[in-house]
Amino acid sequence: MVGGLRELAASFVVPGPCGVAVRDRLKHLTPEDEGVLRAVGAHQGALASGDLKARCADGLTHGAQTWAARKRDLTKESSSRIAGAITKATHDQWALARRCQAAYIQNLDAGIRTLRHRLSLPLGEKGTKRAAGGYRSKSEWFRKSRRLATLEARHAAAVADWQAGRVRVVRGGKRLLNTRHNLPEAGLTEDRWRERWEAERWFLAADGESGKRFGNETIRVTPDGEVSIKLPVPLAHLANTRHGRYTLTARIGFAHRGAEWADRITATRAVAYRIHLDTDRGRWYLTASWQRPVVKTIPLVAACARGVIGVDTNADHFAAYRLDVHGNPIGRPRRFLYGLSGSAGHRDAQVRHALTRLLQWTQQAGAQAIAIEDLDFTAEKTREKHGGRKRFRQLISGIPTGKLKARLVSMAAEQGLAIVAVDPAYTSQWGAQHWQKPLATPRRKMSRHDAAGIAIGRRALGHPIRRRTAPPPHDQSDRAGHRTVQAEPGDRGSEGTRPPTTDLAPGGVPPSGKRKREPSASKTVRDAPSTRKWVHDSLTHTG
Repeated sequence: MVGGLRELAASFVVPGPCGVAVRDRLKHLTPEDEGVLRAVGAHQGALASGDLKARCADGLTHGAQTWAARKRDLTKESSSRIAGAITKATHDQWALARRCQAAYIQNLDAGIRTLRHRLSLPLGEKGTKRAAGGYRSKSEWFRKSRRLATLEARHAAAVADWQAGRVRVVRGGKRLLNTRHNLPEAGLTEDRWRERWEAERWFLAADGESGKRFGNETIRVTPDGEVSIKLPVPLAHLANTRHGRYTLTARIGFAHRGAEWADRITATRAVAYRIHLDTDRGRWYLTASWQRPVVKTIPLVAACARGVIGVDTNADHFAAYRLDVHGNPIGRPRRFLYGLSGSAGHRDAQVRHALTRLLQWTQQAGAQAIAIEDLDFTAEKTREKHGGRKRFRQLISGIPTGKLKARLVSMAAEQGLAIVAVDPAYTSQWGAQHWQKPLATPRRKMSRHDAAGIAIGRRALGHPIRRRTAPPPHDQSDRAGHRTVQAEPGDRGSEGTRPPTTDLAPGGVPPSGKRKREPSASKTVRDAPSTRKWVHDSLTHTG
């Protein structure tokens, strides 16, 4: 903390995506094809569930020997490649559960600190912008004291699980599992829920292998779109081709990145596949994914060489403003609206559409970088910090920060644009203070979000957000050019021309050729000083 303000983190260029995933539909599957896919998915899903249970039982004692023992047991029921894919997926899922557990403990710590602070204050004491005040009544104080005891008990249990290496994982998803108890509210029947639950617990995936035929031996896709699956040992009798493989009647063809995918499989480079059933539509899909080599990001100076687009993220729109390399706003602010209502697919489509329009406008403006805040609302979502502002907490929770980062980085990389992440501290406050009023005109309305976009862009460029006024050098304001900022409209006190000390400018001669005033007889007698002054007012009030 410096002067009551926290220290700002340096801006940086976000690294590009390290992987690619494309999806296409498996059309015209026969009933035999669907039966084989269901049988293989259920069999391998049961193996994955058992392996996850064994991994969770090992806890922190897991090592290379236990991993090898689990893989040998799975190989007997499937194959070596399928066993390797299952154990790798198990380790990824266990590691994800550990990260979520750590985040849960951190969230509990933040809530406990806030409750203890507020309970220690007298009743009715007012808070500040950085810390909440005391509770309003004794009844509220008592309820919060009980909640503090509850959070402390949860924290103790979570820390004990963390130290013991215990995690709680639900294959298929905890949300879908809890939906079983509220089927009428979810609009599902028991049969429909059961179908979705089983489909989510299937395991129809295979990791790629470089050097193998078409980059994958378990799920193989040829350049002409033929899909074949290596069946596990207990289901080898369902094979319709040699070597225990089953070839589907459907043909696949990736419309997006199809050429890149074809280049990889013809060069026998690794490509991972996953087969998925959408139970709502009754459609089968195949997803192909592969890794990209890590590309070193460009320097921040090179990314901002043509200016930057400052973007302020909000719950229902992106507020963008274009800035040149000197930090000056150009043109009018732009807004890209999106809605976060409806299903998850609809919300995702809204975000992608808004990002697409933002990237297109960035290219049209000639900029090469987009500046965006590195948002993290983990501490802001707690009930303890904004307990009485439920609508505000819902507003913050509705901003898709994680999905937005992933989408924007991947989509910008395809367009050759750089993403610059800046510290979000004080951007809205300082942007509104220094830029909202000066840029507002009768024909251009400036909102707080538009001004925040300017603040974000200036921080990415390395300029201060505040519109400072440099004093004139030496004794003349024109020696080094004009001041660094403009004054408010109509304010000529600081930026106006210097008035002459006489009725005429220095060296001026009236039309008659005579001076209006005779020179003084004595050199020691000087003209009376002019009553007009050259005012050097400070522009600190112009923000």
